[in-house]
Amino acid sequence: MTESKPQEPTPQDLGFFSRIAHPGYFLEWSRYFIWPLVGITTILMAYGLYLAFFNSPADYQQGETVRIMYVHVPSAWLSQFCYAVMAIAAIGSLVWRHPLADVSAKAAAPLGATFTAIALITGALWGAPTWGTFWEWDGRMTSTLIMLFIYLGIIALWRTFEDQVRAGRIIAVITLVGAINVPIIKFSVDWWNTLHQPASVFRLDGPTMPPSILLPLFVMFFAFSFLFLLLHFISMRTEILRRRARAIERQYAQQLRTQKP
Repeated sequence: MTESKPQEPTPQDLGFFSRIAHPGYFLEWSRYFIWPLVGITTILMAYGLYLAFFNSPADYQQGETVRIMYVHVPSAWLSQFCYAVMAIAAIGSLVWRHPLADVSAKAAAPLGATFTAIALITGALWGAPTWGTFWEWDGRMTSTLIMLFIYLGIIALWRTFEDQVRAGRIIAVITLVGAINVPIIKFSVDWWNTLHQPASVFRLDGPTMPPSILLPLFVMFFAFSFLFLLLHFISMRTEILRRRARAIERQYAQQLRTQKP
């Protein structure tokens, strides 16, 4: 009597956290979040832009250029948050071999590079009339530029390796090393003399802005955050499907080689 070969567990047979880590299960549950995220992001972005351009006063010092802040500040925040997501994914990849860790890290890298580039460009446009220069090699600007180069290097590494699993291990180590730059960006205005002002939204004694400026800034902050979440989900789903397609191609090529006389 022959024993039947045990079947691999399906996502439904696994525990909650194991099911979350299963790419097939992620594709199943994440699709229900796409359109709600599209709706929330669209509403917040439209409302935030309306407040920023039509219902927010000009600053008494910066004038109309203060409106650049409503794009610059959320982009600068997400440039660091995206890297934090990649660092957490790197730990999940190296320590727990999480199946979705590499996918999450790879999907976040282009988004982080985009938000960092937007932060640098809007910061330069903001700095020209405010500080009298588009660029100054101070701690905040230089460390943010270094972060952009790190993002671009990681994106290039993902495209270099054919074996994405092997690439994920190597890039995870590089990502954790590059994470040292995140606190440097955060505290650079406190450590060195710089044109860039320190924390200008909240301080220990409370908010430093009037509600008419603080409200649109918060709305744009959440709009950009939901935009990142939406694009990250879509990018992760696309990467999973891309890897499945490559696996099918490799299996088909292997079958053709074995069938040759």
